[in-house]
Amino acid sequence: MAITLRSRREVELMKKAGGVVADVLLKLKESAVAGISTAELNRIAEDVTKQAGAIALFKGIQNPYGYKAFPAAICTSINEQVVHGIPSDKVILQEGDILSVDFGVKLLGYCGDAAVTLAIGAIDEQKQRLMYVTARMLDTAIEHSRAGEKWSRVAGLMQKVAESAGFSVVTDFVGHGIGTQMHEDPKVPNYVSRELLHNDILLQEGMILAVEPMVNMGASEVVTLKDGWTVAAKDGRPSAHFEHTIAITKNGCEVLTVK
Repeated sequence: MAITLRSRREVELMKKAGGVVADVLLKLKESAVAGISTAELNRIAEDVTKQAGAIALFKGIQNPYGYKAFPAAICTSINEQVVHGIPSDKVILQEGDILSVDFGVKLLGYCGDAAVTLAIGAIDEQKQRLMYVTARMLDTAIEHSRAGEKWSRVAGLMQKVAESAGFSVVTDFVGHGIGTQMHEDPKVPNYVSRELLHNDILLQEGMILAVEPMVNMGASEVVTLKDGWTVAAKDGRPSAHFEHTIAITKNGCEVLTVK
């Protein structure tokens, strides 16, 4: 792995990018109501991004399987969809849905990346619990990430939060380093694997990580839909996704995708 440690100046630049991400996600949280299309949410995100002078990271990303490039600024994944859902004028949010929105920008040469799962109107108790547990996994990572800590310990604590609640951690997708590119070393899983234990990551001051737990209400297995992008829980049960970009500091960690 070629892990880049960022200077304080670079961290401050990444906070500017993270601030744009935070602004967009807040605006989408206010706008995501029953009756709106996911395409309209994407238009809102693109407008706010443009006004901030930033570049949407996801738009135009090439598909690894040869499908069309990703056509939107945000990923909108509803209910059983885990990640990479494509916004559409045909997809209208309904009361009781949960919507995961993933979004990233580049500003002044540096990136920010975050995700949130939103309740559309009143949702059932199990969906509420799923969202709470997934957000708690992310909070756990933030609380325990500090220089000198091994990522396997952080990942184990995150995994315990999900599994003790009876949910499953999605293992097909992991978090990642981030800096001048959206995806950099290291890969940071939300669970403990043999590979992680064999090649553990010692957290160091200056590391910037995009930590993003994805949790399924049912089994962990996922499938990619026929559009070549959207990933859904194989058993059709709901999924939630939360993410922040964090910087490892001498005193713990700093969340860069908040205002």
